[in-house]
Amino acid sequence: MYLTRIIYTSTATKAFKPKDIEEILSKASLHNAKYDLTGMLCFSRNHFLQCLEGSRASVNKIYHKILNDNRHDEIVMLDYKEISEREFSEWSMAYVPESSLTNPINLKFSGSRQFCPYNMSADSAHRMMLEFREKLGCATQS
Repeated sequence: MYLTRIIYTSTATKAFKPKDIEEILSKASLHNAKYDLTGMLCFSRNHFLQCLEGSRASVNKIYHKILNDNRHDEIVMLDYKEISEREFSEWSMAYVPESSLTNPINLKFSGSRQFCPYNMSADSAHRMMLEFREKLGCATQS
């Protein structure tokens, strides 16, 4: 079994409602535990940035479900690679919402304080999530 990491970004559609984030996190926690996946989800009012880690088969299976979720579109895979170890192993799905605490970290890894993962390289997105892990500990940990 090869460990794999995927990082993708997407945009919330009109079908997405603010209360949906709780359902997404709840379902992610259940599915990710079932498939031994770990990761982090970052969200602003408009954009998602997610990292998933696990076996290649499990990451691919869940990513396929994500691709078919009508609550978001404009899905762009930023990175997909084999890894030697997990970086978010403590969480089936850590959650980082946009806040005044995330703005300086956004600025460090992108061109503005505004969270827009489409304007980030794969490396910048990955490193930003690692900094969220270290500095914020994540707002919700499942």
